[in-house]
Amino acid sequence: MSTPAVLERVLIVPTSIVVPVPGWHGLRAADRNAFEAIVERHGEFRERSAVEADPSLKQIIPYLVVRDGPGYFLMRRTRAGADRRLHDRYSIGVGGHLNPGDRNLAGGLAREWAEEVDADFEPEFRFVGLLNDDTTDVGSVHLGAVFMADAAGRAVTIRETDKLSGSFADPHSVAAVVDRLETWSAIVFEHLEGVAAR
Repeated sequence: MSTPAVLERVLIVPTSIVVPVPGWHGLRAADRNAFEAIVERHGEFRERSAVEADPSLKQIIPYLVVRDGPGYFLMRRTRAGADRRLHDRYSIGVGGHLNPGDRNLAGGLAREWAEEVDADFEPEFRFVGLLNDDTTDVGSVHLGAVFMADAAGRAVTIRETDKLSGSFADPHSVAAVVDRLETWSAIVFEHLEGVAAR
């Protein structure tokens, strides 16, 4: 007998509460405590399949940018992934949905760190702000809570090497592939470096 598929439940908040009309685009500073209070008060877990096409709800995504001094941990997707649109695309951030077991943003970040990268330390996660991009169907149903972490000279590598490759790169090297950065990464890079990424 086959085991039934497990339905993923993800944390959502009504869009009208976190991105008031007419909305905003990009990465903007926010108070972490105030944001977490909003999530605590208005957030709930729903089946992911039921909210993937509903722009009245924002799925909250902790999005972590790892740096080492001025460098960025730059990742490149391999051709092994199922979505051909992402083949050879670059990213400077790792992130994922918040699930019931995460409890909060900090729990989600710790899990993503453990799942996505291989490192013998857990860094301090510093909150940068909120990222919104309603210009794509995917972006219209997600809201990024952007964090930064400093490797401080310690080794960081990719855990799933069949899907990604990655290493630290200076800002000039990231800028050289900016046209192939995933959208959220381009927005974050533009914000942090003060340059036009697209």
